[in-house]
Order: sequence, then C-alpha cells, then structure tokens
Amino acid sequence: MTIHPGDSDHSGSARCPDTTEAPHLVCAQCGTPAEDPQPTWTCSVENGIRHYFCDNCARANIRAIERRLDSAWW
Repeated sequence: MTIHPGDSDHSGSARCPDTTEAPHLVCAQCGTPAEDPQPTWTCSVENGIRHYFCDNCARANIRAIERRLDSAWW
C-alpha cells in the first residue's frame, strides 16, 4: 500500500487494507518514495489530513513548518 497526499479516513490516520504489509510513504512535496521506515521524515496534519515530507523537503521548508503554515504556502 502506498500513502499519497490526501489519503485519510475520518480520524485523520491513513487507512490500511487487511494486510500486515507496512505502508510505503511518499513525500507530499516532491513525491520521493520511502524505501524503509523513515524516522527522520516529517509528518504534518493539514485540514485533518496527514502529509509526510522527506528530509530534503522538510529541511528546505523548516521555518514554514515550524510556523505551521500549510504546504500550499511553501
């Protein structure tokens, strides 16, 4: 399963099918896929939807992230 920007259920968490396979994350900004679990990626909840950002996108936009600006403002 791949999590894309905007994938969400009503609780704000990503839905997983009935499988034990871990979801594959994709950066919401640049589309870079995460090959393994990435503890250094950034997760942001915008309008109730989780967005994941790779290290490079998070570093490039850290001030906007810290000010809690939605990614549309980057």
